[in-house]
Amino acid sequence: MLGPRGGAANGNSPAPLKAARFARNKLAMAGLAVLVLFLLFCFVGPLVYSTDQTHTDLSQVNLAPGSAHWLGTDAVGHDQLGRLMYGGKISLLVGLAAGLLATVIGTLWGAVAGYACGWVDAVMMRVVDAGIAIPALFILLVVSAITDPGPLGLVVILGVVSWLVPSRLVRAETLTLKSRDYVLTLRAIGGTHGRAIGRHILPNSVSTIVVAATFQIADAILLVAYVSYLGLGVQPPATDWGGMLSAGLTAAYSGRWWLIVPPGLAIILVVCAFNAIGDGLRDAFDVKGRA
Repeated sequence: MLGPRGGAANGNSPAPLKAARFARNKLAMAGLAVLVLFLLFCFVGPLVYSTDQTHTDLSQVNLAPGSAHWLGTDAVGHDQLGRLMYGGKISLLVGLAAGLLATVIGTLWGAVAGYACGWVDAVMMRVVDAGIAIPALFILLVVSAITDPGPLGLVVILGVVSWLVPSRLVRAETLTLKSRDYVLTLRAIGGTHGRAIGRHILPNSVSTIVVAATFQIADAILLVAYVSYLGLGVQPPATDWGGMLSAGLTAAYSGRWWLIVPPGLAIILVVCAFNAIGDGLRDAFDVKGRA
């Protein structure tokens, strides 16, 4: 039997075997490749393809894709390819930060609830149940309409409304882990509750936490797109992919497809990529039924 941090004691296989299982998942690898390409496109692309996304140029309004502007221009003369990079940077940063914040909050809440049990667990999980009963998008729309948040505000709001599902997953994992011998031994020799959670419960819940984080990031990117599409996200001249969809919707009826198809495809591809990565990680960590 190996130690409490990751061998046979908790059913986890070594990291190289997990990586190999992940690499054999073609859909997950395709998702990872798509994600890397979009990260390069949004963060390295502006260094190669420099455009002005702040000032308007009314002489370059609504131009079709061509050699000067590969994806055309929008209603105020912004280069659409450059705007796709700029908007993608905000969408990815907000989605990543919000998803990670939601995962951190949910992890801590679920670990404490599952470890404490009793009335503490009952009260904490009733809070979670009440929160899940209210659609996160509704809360996000109401708060966004009141506060008019920027990117940082969206991260905080999304993190606060999206932590509920990870908390339930981590609580379920904690209920299993708290009865393991190494946790009981720590408590028997006088170890504190905080040490038990920090040294054993959370490290051995890493598979659940990592998988939950990938799905939370995908959900956060979608929620940002929803809010921005309704005009309650980041405000001009800043934009994200949802804001680009909103700005190009009416123009699409006039045949200017380049204003709506690229951001729409970007959202779909990135969200599908994160979901595929999450599925691949879940399969890589799940050793049930394996020889």
